[in-house]
Amino acid sequence: MSRIGRKPIPVPAGVEINIDGNNVRVKGPKGELVRSLHPEMTISQEDNMLHIQRPTDASSHRALHGLTRALVANMVQGVTEGYSRSLEIKGVGYRAALQGRKLVMQLGYSHPVEIDPPEGIEFEVPAPTKIIVRGTDKQVVGETAARIRRQRPPEPYNNKGIHYEGEQVRRKVGKTGKVAK
Repeated sequence: MSRIGRKPIPVPAGVEINIDGNNVRVKGPKGELVRSLHPEMTISQEDNMLHIQRPTDASSHRALHGLTRALVANMVQGVTEGYSRSLEIKGVGYRAALQGRKLVMQLGYSHPVEIDPPEGIEFEVPAPTKIIVRGTDKQVVGETAARIRRQRPPEPYNNKGIHYEGEQVRRKVGKTGKVAK
């Protein structure tokens, strides 16, 4: 039995859930999320709990069971608390700023790098070397943070680039310059 899939999902007060076949709509204080789930998984709501059931014990159904439960639980958490991902910029002259909703970064290129936020995402720049990506959809927050990081990934020799907060970058030793005899 799937341990994740069997766990019921608690629905906090102020969250409204509409189940229409395999479409789930979750509405809460931070926004609204809609997702189409696999048609073989059944979702039922009893009191303030959501339950996910699978039709058989087949391997593919067991995998979908846990996945479906995790996706719905992430939607509920997203509309109540939201998600955020922090990034740090390291390097001489590397910095970020907001121009309206747009994120503008100086990353050592001849031009500034500009990133427009997708719908439902907002950027916050508390310091020139720190970026926070916030939103209700966990997947979109992660994709946007990865897109920002891809503009100047961390490099292992000088530790320059854009890192996730708390990310450990494995350092490499540079060339030693052997003397020929």
